[in-house]
Amino acid sequence: MRVLITGSSGQIGTNLALKLIGEGHDVFGVDIRENTWTDAFPYLIHDLTERQTAASGLATLGLPEADVVVHLGAHAKVHQLVREPQRALDNAVMTFNVLEFARQAGLPIVFSSSREVYGDVHRFEEYPEQAADFAFTESTYSASKIAGEAFVYSYARCYDVPYLVFRFSNVYGRFDNDLQRMVRVIPLFTHSMLRAESITIYGGRDKTLDFTYVDDCVAGIALGIEALAARRVTNQTINLAYGQGNTLVRCAELIARELDVDPQMTLAPSLLGEVTHYVADLSKARELLGYEPTVSLDDGIARSVAWFREHRAAHPEDDVPVRADHEGALGSGQAWKTVAP
Repeated sequence: MRVLITGSSGQIGTNLALKLIGEGHDVFGVDIRENTWTDAFPYLIHDLTERQTAASGLATLGLPEADVVVHLGAHAKVHQLVREPQRALDNAVMTFNVLEFARQAGLPIVFSSSREVYGDVHRFEEYPEQAADFAFTESTYSASKIAGEAFVYSYARCYDVPYLVFRFSNVYGRFDNDLQRMVRVIPLFTHSMLRAESITIYGGRDKTLDFTYVDDCVAGIALGIEALAARRVTNQTINLAYGQGNTLVRCAELIARELDVDPQMTLAPSLLGEVTHYVADLSKARELLGYEPTVSLDDGIARSVAWFREHRAAHPEDDVPVRADHEGALGSGQAWKTVAP
């Protein structure tokens, strides 16, 4: 099978590409930046937000023929999009441009959405796909994913573009420690603890999320690609996660255990735009795709910390202070979440 991946230089895109190649598929990528992790597959460096792309079509870029498009490309820093909402509009433009390419080429599309679309309403212990209530949008990032889903659904209805929408949740693991470009909580905590720096738990002791090891995430996407290409499963929205909640405090404690350090933790209120409770209902993924995650947070943290150590040993120049995404949010100081959901 021939798979076109946008956002192919990112964590999920790189891991997915390598998995598909290992299974004998052909992969071609599109990204705005160089892939610093691997040279195992060809890719085009291109800005998918370019407005002229909508008029001319991605087909004019000389992309190879494909059987399915996986659209992972997006600005994914929640706090950055709160600070710079134009980037949320960019996400919608990217999705539109990729959908136009899929429509013109007659290709099915896999769209990467997020658990952010559920908001922060604390109504469920586990969130089934139909529970998303878009009136509870938490941030411009979540709005961009809601808009992307809406575009996908409309293209299916108006132009018969087959799709699968996957809602990811806190994906972590290999190829996830480029902290100068993309600050994610698990590599940030690992980096800070190795430097004997204090970490801050925004949302306090009760903040609970569904952490998904990257191998589970890409295994689910690969199952979806096969099912969509064969038209066994089409036009479905599916949660991809581990299916178990863990507090951010416990996550930090597991990292400290692997590093054999005594963590310095500070508890603080949630930041503007944050989701503070989410556990995925995986019933649909299991029923439609046979998806079964296998890497618990305990095992995933051990793997992530081991990979982080190995990469840091090869790149000691990365051992420098890191500025968190939310610093300077909205122009001055912290942007606290002050309205209860």
